[in-house]
Amino acid sequence: MRIQGWKADLDNLEVSEDWNFAETKEDRVHKIHAYPAKFPAFLTTKAISYARETGLEINTIGDVFCGCGTVAYEAKKANINFWGCDINPVATLIAEVKSSTYKAESIQTMIGEIMEVYDRQLAEKVEVDMSIVLDRIKYWYTDSSIVSLTYLKNSIHEVKPRDGKYKRFFLVAFSNILKASSRWLTKSIKPTIDKNKKEIDIRKAYVKQVKSMMKAFEESSIDNDIKPDINTKNVLKTENDDVQLDLVVTSPPYVTSYEYADLHQLSTVWLDFVRDFRDLRKGTIGSVYDVVDFKKDVNELNSTGEHIVFQLYPKDKARSKSAARYYVDMQKVVGISFDKLNEDGFAVFVIGNTEYKGVRIDNTQHLMESMYAEGFRNLEVIKRKISNKILTPYRDKSGKFTNSSNGRKIYAEEFIVIGKKERA
Repeated sequence: MRIQGWKADLDNLEVSEDWNFAETKEDRVHKIHAYPAKFPAFLTTKAISYARETGLEINTIGDVFCGCGTVAYEAKKANINFWGCDINPVATLIAEVKSSTYKAESIQTMIGEIMEVYDRQLAEKVEVDMSIVLDRIKYWYTDSSIVSLTYLKNSIHEVKPRDGKYKRFFLVAFSNILKASSRWLTKSIKPTIDKNKKEIDIRKAYVKQVKSMMKAFEESSIDNDIKPDINTKNVLKTENDDVQLDLVVTSPPYVTSYEYADLHQLSTVWLDFVRDFRDLRKGTIGSVYDVVDFKKDVNELNSTGEHIVFQLYPKDKARSKSAARYYVDMQKVVGISFDKLNEDGFAVFVIGNTEYKGVRIDNTQHLMESMYAEGFRNLEVIKRKISNKILTPYRDKSGKFTNSSNGRKIYAEEFIVIGKKERA
């Protein structure tokens, strides 16, 4: 729906069937590593088609919350340059691997070498000094799993001592078995211990993961020299980055979402990105740990953000303060996106609303007001259904999807908001 200004009746907006389902099956490369809140890959191709139908020539696509590289991969597949950033080093590691190409013969040779080193350590019963193992790792893993994972990590580093795309490939494979080999409750995004979870065969799981990834890349139809520019950086720190984009396609985090640093804590500590996973909370959009001056934030809010924050305040003061910080940051993100776009370029945001303690959290309306205030025109908003949330519209205390109304309600739709940077 094309709107005048920035206000829209989102409740009565009809679902667009064109943006609901993919015309072709998603490439398996998108599934090489589990990642929460990953939007469907076909939304990128829809955004490209939408922009091209207006006559826009697309040389570079950007994603300011690039996550695990969904847009990066699809841009490369479409033979389009890509620039993106994400504050999470686990995310950008996955994104770099997804947007690279590999030779199956090389992977087969290297996995054989890695497992030879692993088996040698096992046979020699190489001692692992548990006194230097981080407490967070001990919290999530049994001693035997820690030993096996340490052998495996050491093997990867011995076979591939230098950083490069193949080393990153094997580290991503390692990262993707960390949750299964831990005591983390399966299918839960909230950090929850499963006291009854059985240990897995880590060697077997790793080899299976590598083979699955290798097959996914063999099936990939990408054959070009495009090298996506992926940066481990806070989007708010990219104002001076020398990059010009024709199309921005991105999906921001939600204001009441879980702490993303917490969700990726297993990989961040095992891969040595940080010693304390909580260090990654700082700077994350919407983090409760970045609230410094609530009054200043409130003064910078647009009208939609201010309305939501003051509805939240009587219910949960801490959450209202983090919401204010989130909305101020998102207003800055919109400004940064606008500045990076060439004239006549488009920004396509995939975003959803939610609810917290009976308060409607209208992220979409806030985004639309922010875009209009920044200078985007010809705003269009499209509603689409989210299939897994239609069937299980609640989350239980562990964060798992459920159809029980005792859980927290999850909105079963999301919105695509499109704006154009018109010539001055």
